[in-house]
Amino acid sequence: MTDLNELEQQSLNEIPHPALPDGSSIYGGTKVFPDYKAEEGQSYFTLVHGIAHESSVSFVAILQATRALRKGFESAIYFYGPGSLNALATRGFPTTGASAFPGEHNINNSLKTFIAEGGKVYCCRFGLSLHGAREEDLIEGSSRRTRSTCRTR
Repeated sequence: MTDLNELEQQSLNEIPHPALPDGSSIYGGTKVFPDYKAEEGQSYFTLVHGIAHESSVSFVAILQATRALRKGFESAIYFYGPGSLNALATRGFPTTGASAFPGEHNINNSLKTFIAEGGKVYCCRFGLSLHGAREEDLIEGSSRRTRSTCRTR
């Protein structure tokens, strides 16, 4: 480790370490908002246009849809445009299924969980074709009846 100068050491000493031991609550436990659960016939539908791994937006959308599903909402995700790339099963390097970096398959694994728990995944065929992807490249469980076609005029 490099020796610290006096100013760097002073800066480090201003912050107690560790700040709190593992397992400490920094927010308390009072819930302000009610724990909503679905009523009969309620559904949750989300549209995803974000590109996989370009931001956390697509991943968070899948997590939110899974949470809604677990709260009893009939839940569906529709990937369109470049967002259709989120549903590809062919992700990986140097081979499909191999993670080139930690978290590369977070979206795939979360979609598999969502589908296994009863969520529906729709994927825009036009969005897939714009990026050279095929329906056969989609994550299993995105069956023909759950795929949709975007039409342009």
